[in-house]
Amino acid sequence: MPATDAQVAHSRRPTGQPVTTVRTSTPTATPTAPDSPGRFGSLGPVGLVLAGGISVQFGGALAVTLMPRAGALGVVTLRLLAAAVVLLVVCRPRLRGHSRADWGTVIVFGITMAGMNGLFYQAVARIPLGLAVTLEVLGPLALSVFASRRAVNAVWAGLALAGVFLLGGGNFSDLDPLGVGFALSAGVMWAAYIIFSARTGRRFPQADGLALAMGVAALVFLPLGIIDAGDRLLDPTTIALGSAVALLSSVLPYTLELLALRRLPAPTFAILMSLEPAVAATAGFFILHQSLSLTEAAAIALVIAASIGAVRTQTRRVAPPAPEA
Repeated sequence: MPATDAQVAHSRRPTGQPVTTVRTSTPTATPTAPDSPGRFGSLGPVGLVLAGGISVQFGGALAVTLMPRAGALGVVTLRLLAAAVVLLVVCRPRLRGHSRADWGTVIVFGITMAGMNGLFYQAVARIPLGLAVTLEVLGPLALSVFASRRAVNAVWAGLALAGVFLLGGGNFSDLDPLGVGFALSAGVMWAAYIIFSARTGRRFPQADGLALAMGVAALVFLPLGIIDAGDRLLDPTTIALGSAVALLSSVLPYTLELLALRRLPAPTFAILMSLEPAVAATAGFFILHQSLSLTEAAAIALVIAASIGAVRTQTRRVAPPAPEA
């Protein structure tokens, strides 16, 4: 198995073997055993993911308030451009010494980020933020189920699907079908983002790969933003708000997630992402004044319950190998 596929290695190992993480870019590229639940180190990557989720969802709520000024595609363009400038200036990534495979990975990662952001912002322009994220997390949850060969994970996936079915009342007749389609498509790109973020983090030191990928994403999306927003992108207030969105929704969460994926298996990361509907609904309530019906709240609760069950399943798998006779 290539080292670049280490983010799913834990799902392919025999039951009882310790999780290992392979890094291909840093000098300290040594396999590491999984953090046990009682160790402080086990809180590190999980805390990074949760902090990133809070940041990105409140940043997304702020972005919705900016859409009347610049449009959905314009907001994405400002977000990606500002994030790319900040990351490239701070990280100053080295351009020499990388293989063709390294550049291929970072380019695909950038395209994935551009697609994920563009599709998601088209969704939140049409349906409430909490509901859009609930549909979007089906992508990461599906990644977790497919990567893990344990039958119990199918139970948690079924629970999540029941929540989504409840969310749409069986046919999503009360939701904008185009918004639903954009949200589901963003979920597919989110799953791809998880995979290529992990690969990029293992091929490039620190956040260099993230900075380069963000630059790729900004260049890919720039023509769309210009077509959609035109000279509205040059308004100082719009630029300032767009920069704030970039810091909350891109720079901070992507950096935290990339660092977390150096120590956290990608399927486990994907499960933690399923907690974000609750964060998004909270952000939508406080910033956008988007309230949820009891049915919608119950649907989100089912998705969150599926996430908690899957996390507990993953945690119980982490056990030292039995001594050989």
